[in-house]
Amino acid sequence: MAQSVPQRPRVGRPPRISREEVLAAARRVVEEGGVGSLTMRRLAAEVGSTPMALYHHVKDKEELLLLLLDDYAAGLARPALPEDPRERLVTAALAMHDALAGCAWVVEVLVADDLMSDAGLWYAENIVDAAVACGLTPERAVHAYRSIWYYTAGEIIIRAAGRRRAADDRPTHRERVFADLDEETLPRLASIGGRWATLTAQDTYRQGLEALVEGLLP
Repeated sequence: MAQSVPQRPRVGRPPRISREEVLAAARRVVEEGGVGSLTMRRLAAEVGSTPMALYHHVKDKEELLLLLLDDYAAGLARPALPEDPRERLVTAALAMHDALAGCAWVVEVLVADDLMSDAGLWYAENIVDAAVACGLTPERAVHAYRSIWYYTAGEIIIRAAGRRRAADDRPTHRERVFADLDEETLPRLASIGGRWATLTAQDTYRQGLEALVEGLLP
């Protein structure tokens, strides 16, 4: 009786992929694991191809991140801005915060790799322009924008980290520390320690922004 010959796996080119598929897969990776989890090898596995095949669509990880930024920024709504320059500055900064608050990986890219999407420059343009209209020199207006951006990015990243910790559903180190403060050496913190987590979870971005703008402008 003749023995059957085992079938060899077919060898050939990996399946064709489009740039849209590459970008969609890259977005899934960074949304699930952050920017640090995005590598060409990981992305190739995600789309069922090889790292070399990806280079037909993007030259490197930096270009891939820029494409992701442009794709994200192009879909953002731009609010109507008020005439008053101070109100215009606050409105543009709030719009920037709202655009990024639900997508912390974008902030992670912007602060880690010094990359900037052309489509996202609308926010910087209007914040700087409003600051100049309020009486700042262009140089000081850029410094004002930088301060607002640092505040905004920090607030988003810290809150995103807090949500990840909360998802783990276990007491954090901070909660353990504030639960056992020495009333003699830290009386003020001890008096509010039990409410610390609730108080710091409140959304006070606008209050902080308005206070920052008040200090930055003439």
